[in-house]
Order: sequence, then structure tokens, then C-alpha cells
Amino acid sequence: MKLYLLSICLLLAACSNLPPLIENPPHYDISYSEAIRNIANFKEAPVRWGGTVIDVEIEQNFSLVQVLYYPLNSYGRPQLDKTNEGRFFIKSPQFLDPAVYTKNTEITVAGTLKGDVERKIGNKTLRLPMISATVIYLWPAYVPGNYYGYGGYGYGGIGYGYPYYGYYGYYPYYRGSFIWPYW
Repeated sequence: MKLYLLSICLLLAACSNLPPLIENPPHYDISYSEAIRNIANFKEAPVRWGGTVIDVEIEQNFSLVQVLYYPLNSYGRPQLDKTNEGRFFIKSPQFLDPAVYTKNTEITVAGTLKGDVERKIGNKTLRLPMISATVIYLWPAYVPGNYYGYGGYGYGGIGYGYPYYGYYGYYPYYRGSFIWPYW
């Protein structure tokens, strides 16, 4: 019985593969709008922010990742359906390969707010917040499932890799009519 209970606990613990600093926000989670209003008040404060990668700059001793900020959901993933609020920089002492940190990749960082950095974007000069990274997490690309066919979504279906044999007959039939790319 003890072995059974231990294996269930280990299985449940393995279900969450997010780093704890990404999954759990700091006690006082500073929002982007609070920090941008008065960056000096929040210097050295812990933050957990995220968004999509805009650009990566590689320097001799560190890397800078420019991110378009989006609010995070309860798991720490950027909510791309919400409006973005601005940009910020992630500073990491590690080499962050631009081939991995590509444009529009979803990213979440946990670290400390170090201040701001001045950058010229187009013809405008902006002061953008900079985070010294403790943990950086790149989110895997979200691929929605096929609702009617392969993959087990929709009505019936045998499972992954098998054709649809649902309640209403064989794929591409649905209630007596064909399903074509356009209804």
C-alpha cells in the first residue's frame, strides 16, 4: 500500500514540469503598469512577467531579450488574447541563442527588476524596464487539435492516427452531408 501511495505521489508531482518560480508568482506581484510609472520605487523587487520575444541582442558578457509584455494566466503563460502593455528587457548572463529565442515565441521570466534601459524604437526614444533573469521559460507552441478527424476530438473517433468512425458515419460525412473545407 505504501509503495502504491508513493508511486501516485511521484506521478502527480511529475505532472507539473514548470519551474516553481514560473508557476508561482511572487508574494507581491508588481504589474507592468505599476513598474513603468515609477521604476525607482520597485528596484530590486521580484517580478514574474511574460510575453512574446521581439528581438535578442548578444553582448560580450550577457544577452538581452526584448519582450512585448502580455498579462499572465494562473500558470504563468502569456495571455495573447489580452492587450499588450508595452515592452521590457530580460538580461541574462548566459548566452541566449537567437535561433532558439525567435520572434513571437512565448516567454515567461522570473527575476528582479533592475531598473530601466533607454532604447530607440523607430524615431521614438523609450525607457523600458529591465529584469535580471533568475529563470526563463520558453513555452511550447500551442497546436490546436483537429475537431472532426484524426486525434480523438469531436464525436466518436477511435483514437490517434485512425480515421473518424463517429456516431453519424464515416469521415467526411456528418449528419448525411459531406464536410468540405468550406460549409
